[in-house]
Amino acid sequence: MLVWSKTGRFAVWAVAVPLFLVIYGLPVAVIALASISGQWNDILPSHLTLAHYANAFRSDSFNNLKSSIWTGVIASAAALVSGTWAALALRELKPLPKRLLDLFFFIPSAVPSVSIGLGLLVAFSHRPLLLNGTWLIVLIAHFVLISAFTYGNVTAGLSRLPNDCEQIAESLGARPFYKLRRVTLPLLMPYLVAAFSLSFAMSMGELGATVMVYPPGWVTLPVNIFALSDRGAIFDAATLTMILGAATLIVLLALSRLSTKAMLR
Repeated sequence: MLVWSKTGRFAVWAVAVPLFLVIYGLPVAVIALASISGQWNDILPSHLTLAHYANAFRSDSFNNLKSSIWTGVIASAAALVSGTWAALALRELKPLPKRLLDLFFFIPSAVPSVSIGLGLLVAFSHRPLLLNGTWLIVLIAHFVLISAFTYGNVTAGLSRLPNDCEQIAESLGARPFYKLRRVTLPLLMPYLVAAFSLSFAMSMGELGATVMVYPPGWVTLPVNIFALSDRGAIFDAATLTMILGAATLIVLLALSRLSTKAMLR
């Protein structure tokens, strides 16, 4: 975009495309090949098979996928509600207190996820808040990790909204709740969908905190992938990685269409 000459653009593409293929394309291609490999002792696998995919849907991996999706949806929805509420509440504050509260909301994103998991494990392992060993502690861990990004996305969206629309609604006698429901939130809808999409994608791939707190009956797919790779079952781990990526991509594409429709309204 910042290069105007044809020669310069060609040079940029000549460097960017191979770099993209090496950094992003090659790892994905290797994982995809490993997921359909029966044996891999040379540069390429010796024969291909879909048995790993068949085994994945016959085992507990399908339940792990459902756990990941439910965790992502519930945690992202909770983060979206709280992040939107916080962003709207802090919108009218003065710069100094708003910056201090912004720092408070962004602290979880600056802390390693393993530390978040350890903190929750210690905090909720005693009465009266005994949540250790329940699926609820997994949702709390994901909520804590993604809430900062949701709040940041909604705050950025609010800063880009035209002020005149809300001012016109106020001048016409619109009550605060009516203005929020019929003016602010519809204008903010593309940013809300984007915030939910980012939160869901992060939740689907989260491992550090989850592996610290997950109970036996609520194992997410990244935890299962880590366990399989740790045992040396690389082909099975690669298969679940492809399934996880495909499921996440399908949900993100659906959310992208929803965001596009919201922008066209």
